[in-house]
Amino acid sequence: MASSKSTSNRMLYAGGGLLLVLFVAGGLGWQLGWFGGGERGLSVEAEQAERRTITQVVTAFGRAQPEVEVEISPDVPGEIVELPVQEGDVVEQGDLLARLEAEDYRASVERAQAGVSEAKATLAQRRADSVQARRTYDRQKELYEKEVVPASDFEEAESTYEQAVAQLEAARFRVESTQADLQDAREQLQKTRIYAPMAGTITRLEVEKGERVVGTQQRAGTEMMRVSRLGQMELEVDVNESDVVNVASRDSATIEFDAHPDRSFQGAVTEIANSARIQNEGSQNEVTNFPVTIRVLNNPNTGLTSGEQGAIARPEVPPTGGGSPVLRPGMSGAVDIYTETAEDAVAVPIQAVTVRDFAEARSGAPADTAGQDGEAAEDLRRVVFVAEGDSARMVEVNTGVADDTYMEIKAGLEGGETVITGPYSAISRNLEPGMKIRTGEEGGQSGETIAMTQ
Repeated sequence: MASSKSTSNRMLYAGGGLLLVLFVAGGLGWQLGWFGGGERGLSVEAEQAERRTITQVVTAFGRAQPEVEVEISPDVPGEIVELPVQEGDVVEQGDLLARLEAEDYRASVERAQAGVSEAKATLAQRRADSVQARRTYDRQKELYEKEVVPASDFEEAESTYEQAVAQLEAARFRVESTQADLQDAREQLQKTRIYAPMAGTITRLEVEKGERVVGTQQRAGTEMMRVSRLGQMELEVDVNESDVVNVASRDSATIEFDAHPDRSFQGAVTEIANSARIQNEGSQNEVTNFPVTIRVLNNPNTGLTSGEQGAIARPEVPPTGGGSPVLRPGMSGAVDIYTETAEDAVAVPIQAVTVRDFAEARSGAPADTAGQDGEAAEDLRRVVFVAEGDSARMVEVNTGVADDTYMEIKAGLEGGETVITGPYSAISRNLEPGMKIRTGEEGGQSGETIAMTQ
């Protein structure tokens, strides 16, 4: 009894497995056209080629920064004894920003003044010596010509006079040198007071009163603060090397800042770097980008309207209402640069365009065996597949600009054709010229099934 039951179970399992295999094979054969639906063809998705305006966009990311920003560092070292500004203050050109301890520099000025006085006194003495030596020389010369005095007395008087003239000249140079030292000491004293080089806003303050700073004469110097013109802001973004060739000066752009998610700003390209920034150089993750500067037009920090070049009529205007600026240095943002626009262009979905090897099609052999010495003889061209009735026709096309969805077709299509847009596996590999196809809702559902099974 047990043996008979075991045999029945095995037969049941075997029959179920056979039915499952037949079911899968039947479904696959139906989809591939082996039987039943062979005349129905491959299920595809299609869309009509239409004329539309396509704008090519390059997207990049960066941070806001003032178009004009000055780093303030002291020329001389010293202790900060006065710091009348705070971060965020608006200053005018010539306003006092900081004052350093100046006692040592005043002492240097006094020493230099004393040196000038001493040099002038020495000059007066040398001038008197020169006059006396000249008189002695003239008398000795006259007596020598009358043969009253020997030649040695005349020569001694001549030598003394020449020495007096040289000492007088040296005294003059000494006065000039001490005067230059005095001027330098006065300039060093003046440098203990640091003034605003332009009208702007204190956007960074790095020091406190009582802190000692290093002058630029000693290494790089201490950065004390930054004065920025918030009346004109810009972004510096990194554009990939494959996209920067499409970017041109004065291209328009749309800017969105993370700090203002519900607001967009207009911009324009003002500068494109000639040298690249290379990250992770020498590694597999090497990235080559080019800095591109985007000027923010109609700057909200001032409410002024920028001209064609984004010029601002006034150098610096406090934020309207006395509040905080809308855009601050360091704010991160995304930029869409509109590089090129094609109007009334024949356009197809980007996924409809694929690349096929015409060399392989001519030879009937894989491309890697078509060449000599093991080298591939590829002839890659861009094509689309057009649905004509129940069959597909391959059309070679020349493409132009593209946005996120559509690509311009410059040659190959006239518009109005039904272009096959999916599934991806069919367009990239399975479709061949003249192959039977099915389009429509049913075809779209079947196409999704094929894409999933492959």
